[in-house]
Amino acid sequence: MLCKDYWYPLYAFVRRSGLQADEAEDIVQAFFARLIERRDLDVLSPDAGRFRSFLRVAVRNFMINKLAHDRAAKRGGGRAPLSLDPGRADERWRGEASLAEDPERAFEQAWARELLRMAVEDLRREYAESGRGRLFEELRDELQRPGESECAAAAERLGISTGACRVALHRLRSRFRERLQSRIQSTLGPGEDWQDELSALLRALAG
Repeated sequence: MLCKDYWYPLYAFVRRSGLQADEAEDIVQAFFARLIERRDLDVLSPDAGRFRSFLRVAVRNFMINKLAHDRAAKRGGGRAPLSLDPGRADERWRGEASLAEDPERAFEQAWARELLRMAVEDLRREYAESGRGRLFEELRDELQRPGESECAAAAERLGISTGACRVALHRLRSRFRERLQSRIQSTLGPGEDWQDELSALLRALAG
């Protein structure tokens, strides 16, 4: 799951560092393969701080060392391939022209977008499992919109009153914030303020 969740932000970092799609895929796949093979995450101290900072520094060092020793290595480096679809990473890359040119800023932006995506997906599963999947799908586009929503059209489609729709949207947004907080806290060390991290992610999204 870690490989799937954080593949794209690391791919964006490596691509913005000047590598082509196939080279970036090689680097990220080999990086995760080594993390798993050496069980590096098992010995990662909670005191190490923000997980995103650890990953960014670790993949940068790995990339430098790998390119210096074996720029022409075949894809996968002889390791068993991970169960991922890296081809989709380049499709997404080509569709996200708004990522910063600077590798570290591109990583921060991709990381922020990925955390939001994962929080939305967590919420989608929660609502689907509780039989409220249709409600979620009707209101999901309102999750990150500022201000109040009219709710009239969604209420009509759902067969509920506008007032009930507004209450449902308020609850949905509250659960989204909780899901996002949980995702952020899972990447922090003890004592670190998740709201500070949220502010950093919002700044990244703002460009």
